[in-house]
Amino acid sequence: MTRIDAGTLDHRALNEALRAAEKDCAVTGCLGQRFLGAGMAEKNITVEGVPGNALGAYLNGAQITVRGNAQDAVGDTMNAGKITVHGSVGDAAGYAMRGGKIYVRGDAGYRAGIHMKAYKEKKPLMVIGGAAGSFLGEYQAGGTIVVLGLGESKKKIVGNFPCTGMHGGRMILRSDCKGVTFPPQVTARPATQEELGEIREMLSEYCGVFGIDPDGLMNAPFTVVTPDSGNPYRQMYVAN
Repeated sequence: MTRIDAGTLDHRALNEALRAAEKDCAVTGCLGQRFLGAGMAEKNITVEGVPGNALGAYLNGAQITVRGNAQDAVGDTMNAGKITVHGSVGDAAGYAMRGGKIYVRGDAGYRAGIHMKAYKEKKPLMVIGGAAGSFLGEYQAGGTIVVLGLGESKKKIVGNFPCTGMHGGRMILRSDCKGVTFPPQVTARPATQEELGEIREMLSEYCGVFGIDPDGLMNAPFTVVTPDSGNPYRQMYVAN
């Protein structure tokens, strides 16, 4: 394993060192360097410290594990691979994500999953263990966003204006969602028994990574949110 001390490196030098490193590499002393692991495919990267914006942007198969928090735009436009954050993430996690997985143990900021999409076999998954900020899943076009509402935070499981402009994919919230206001173009309903089985299977890897009891996790209501229309804005542009 290659070990890299990021304390004296800017983001360009740090990424050059990562590209030249062995497949398994560990970064220590990370101090907000941006674009960490951007576009990488065949790396297993462990990060100690706080990576800066756009961690794993355009990721193409690499595995990134952060032993702490991460800043904005984690997994921006990632294509494949997995990003695991043992803390919380900033705004716009999974922006335009089109493949792979993002696992967050803590909370996510505003606009997580904005413009998430899917294509053929590529079906991205983002799981947020705590709460998510406002505009979750804004303009979501594909993939799955799961929010579990775990931890001691008194925040609502999701902030204001979730699913604004959503026209594809689905959102799964571990809550009965009483008091949450959804836009008119989506349907929010309790998960069916079949869906609960699928959700349990979907979350099995997440539970293993973070040491969470799946039985306790599933002992709660789940709400599934899906769009009613493939084009929620059609009526704005097409005459009746």
